Amino acid sequence: MAKGPQKRRQEDFGTEFEEKVLYINRCSKVVKGGRKFSFSALILVGDGQGHVGYGFAKANEVSDAIRKGSDAARKNIFSIEMEGTTIPHEARVVWDGADILLKPAPSGTGVVAGSKVRSVLELAGVKDVIAKSLGSSNPLNQVKATFKALLELQNREKCFTERKGRDHV
Repeated sequence: MAKGPQKRRQEDFGTEFEEKVLYINRCSKVVKGGRKFSFSALILVGDGQGHVGYGFAKANEVSDAIRKGSDAARKNIFSIEMEGTTIPHEARVVWDGADILLKPAPSGTGVVAGSKVRSVLELAGVKDVIAKSLGSSNPLNQVKATFKALLELQNREKCFTERKGRDHV
C-alpha cells in the first residue's frame, strides 16, 4: 500500500536550505483612527536536491510575517520524485482556480515556467521541465497546485514493481 506524502522538518535532512520570499500582501482595515495595515507572506524553502516546502503566515509587521512564514515552511518540507534532472511524467493539477501543467523536458531545456511555479521547481532542484499555468494567477493557489502536482509524481521503477507484485497475488 502506497503511503501519502509525509511532512518532514528541516532537521531531518543533512543539507542547507535556501529561503525565498515569494509574495507579500498588504491588507488594510479602516478603523476609527485611520487605516490599520497587516501583512501576509508566502515563503519557500528548498535545498535543490528534491526537498522543498512552503509556508504562509500573517502578522502586523512584514518582518514578523516573513519569520513566521519561514518557520512554517521549515516544518512543512516534502520530498519529490525526480528522474535525473527532470520529472518522471506529466502532471496536471487543479487547486481552487489555479490549473498547473508540468511536463518533463530533455536535458538542457531549463525551467520553462511562470515566476511562482519556476521558484518552486528551482528550489526543489528540478533543472529541466516545462510548466504552464492555465488558470488563476493567485500566488498561494499556484504554489499549492504546484506542490500537489509534484507530490503526485511517481518513480517508474517503483510503480512497475508494485504492479508486478499485485499481478502475482
